[in-house]
Amino acid sequence: MDVVESWTGRSACLLQQAMRLTNEAFAERLGISERTISRWHANPAMIHRTEVQQILDIAYEEAGEAVQRRFALLVRPPAPRVEAQALRVAIAVVLRGDDVLLVCRRGDGEIRWQFPAGMVKPGAAPETVAVQETHGETGVHCTVRQQLGERVHPLTGVVATYFLADHLAGEPANRDPLENVDVAFVPRAALTRFIPQDQIFPPILSALEAIA
Repeated sequence: MDVVESWTGRSACLLQQAMRLTNEAFAERLGISERTISRWHANPAMIHRTEVQQILDIAYEEAGEAVQRRFALLVRPPAPRVEAQALRVAIAVVLRGDDVLLVCRRGDGEIRWQFPAGMVKPGAAPETVAVQETHGETGVHCTVRQQLGERVHPLTGVVATYFLADHLAGEPANRDPLENVDVAFVPRAALTRFIPQDQIFPPILSALEAIA
């Protein structure tokens, strides 16, 4: 049995909760007024007088092992919250001359074109994921030239990290037919015919415009 060094309004109310008593029943058990119990609930930081401390000591000692275990769980500090890691994807903007690589995805009754992308697992390097997922989806080998930035994607809500990459080898092929309808290099000048301009991360457009 743990020893309560000093009873407060909060700890007294937790004892009541562990004993599963109403205010009326708890007051009767302690031999005090129900109004006093209500004051404890309203003022959890209060420190009880010596005589009340003694009354609560006796009630706790006589409550039995089951109540004491419940009380110990209730007074234990809450475990620190573990924040869920935001879903993160790495996106590759792969260039081959004047063309850029796109995949056409299925989903929600529609198909839409976008850049190759892959989920980044905890501990993985996003640039490595971008290269690996591009090859896994399209058969195209590429190398990262630079990171273009990061944002919360306006359609999916995931954290997206963008990389400008150069084609090394391989012709585009749909290697994930369950997810994708097609894969293709399309002219950079025609990119907004495939992806609405307001959905393209602005640094991508800036990078493409800066390339001669």
